[in-house]
Amino acid sequence: MNLQKVEFIRSAANPKDFFRDGLPQIAFAGKSNVGKSSVINCLLQRKNFARVGESPGKTIHVNYFKVDDKAYFVDLPGYGYAKVSRSEKERWGKLMESYFAEAEISLGILIVDARHNPTMNDCTMADWFKNSGCPFVVVANKLDKVKKSEIQANLDQIRLDLELTEEYPVLPFSAEKRTGREDLLSWILRACEKR
Repeated sequence: MNLQKVEFIRSAANPKDFFRDGLPQIAFAGKSNVGKSSVINCLLQRKNFARVGESPGKTIHVNYFKVDDKAYFVDLPGYGYAKVSRSEKERWGKLMESYFAEAEISLGILIVDARHNPTMNDCTMADWFKNSGCPFVVVANKLDKVKKSEIQANLDQIRLDLELTEEYPVLPFSAEKRTGREDLLSWILRACEKR
């Protein structure tokens, strides 16, 4: 897959705008300030392809990026950010529920913060992936901000809190340093080949 051939296709504000064309969809989920856009930019080796905001909560629609005409990277609205209205949170929630109910996700990528225990929302998202049977990986981002001596304990805690069996990998990752990029890409490529 040629990651240099990528284009932003659509921002879906409601379910009628979702793509249903059979191409693999790689869905990126995570809380508002966890670095979803940074992870996507790291994978694509672009600086600001997916918008990185000064403040959390910038992704408010389901954003589709087409990669090499072979797959979509789907940037989902972040959850758990306090500084938006209740009605906006509800709108995001309904949009996400519709996406998960309708989309044929080839691989879910749940991005969590390597420095902290997963939130209740992270646990809910992991449960959704597990219950749906959708393959998914957990990306522990911001690894560059964790002391080396604490990394393994943090990864173990993430696995424990999300109640993950061995079939679900927890990938150490730093969008800043590009740590873990090749591992995550190999999971994405395998998922696309299965379609």
